[in-house]
Amino acid sequence: MAPLSEVKFIKGHGTGNDFNLVPDLEGTLELGPAQVRFLADRHTGLGADGVIRVVRTARVAEVAHLADQAEWFMDYRNADGSIAEMCGNGARVFVRFLDATGLITDDEVFIATRAGALRVTMHRDLSITIDMGPARSLDSDGGTVSVSGHTWPIVAVAMPNPHAIAWVEDLEQAGDLAQAPSIAMTQAFPDGANVEFAVKRGIDHVAMRVFERGVGETLSCGTGACAVAWAALRADAAMPGTGRTVRVDVPGGTVFVTEDERSHLLLRGPADLVARGTVLLP
Repeated sequence: MAPLSEVKFIKGHGTGNDFNLVPDLEGTLELGPAQVRFLADRHTGLGADGVIRVVRTARVAEVAHLADQAEWFMDYRNADGSIAEMCGNGARVFVRFLDATGLITDDEVFIATRAGALRVTMHRDLSITIDMGPARSLDSDGGTVSVSGHTWPIVAVAMPNPHAIAWVEDLEQAGDLAQAPSIAMTQAFPDGANVEFAVKRGIDHVAMRVFERGVGETLSCGTGACAVAWAALRADAAMPGTGRTVRVDVPGGTVFVTEDERSHLLLRGPADLVARGTVLLP
């Protein structure tokens, strides 16, 4: 029988998008895809949409160049063990942990991610804002997404994770999302994409469901909320986007996305820590 390692974990979520955080401050833990899958498994492990290793930026070669801007690196993995560029809800939970444990003491800090160093602001109402940077349009000419017998054209956005957005009449049209939606006729997603099904509820108000690449349907997706807000602002040609805030309702709650004068998208929402303990990690 293979030996087991006992490691600490913290469970948290942002609007229902849940994560297991593994503190590895000095970067001594080898966390492979199989171990991530174990931690994320809802039947045989702890259960989560993703896993975040908390480590000093200087200790990780791929992001060590960001150490002079951000002391802490958010090493994010999808539930299937694959590496993702960024996770907006996970970033807020990551910062909540850093604050709760005294690893940061300022209300405004930078964190290192695979998308670069991101500015974070903590507010008195306990919400957290992440400067997610600008969105980037991807070529989706003729691209479609299909699920449950329906097909829609897509808007393709990098945030920086790839997103395929389908504007629908009713979120229920996406069905149970037990299987991954099929994306066709686009070269924009060589490594797959998160798929968002979105509806407009009113001026600067949208709602969405998401099937996350490497995870499945989740209760929320921070980068997806930003991508949908960005697309909604550009679909409203009568009003400029800068300075506007879009309310995004997700199954797990509500987040707010503001586009600033630099065209950066600022994601604001809650983050909660719910449990801590140790786990036997194979």
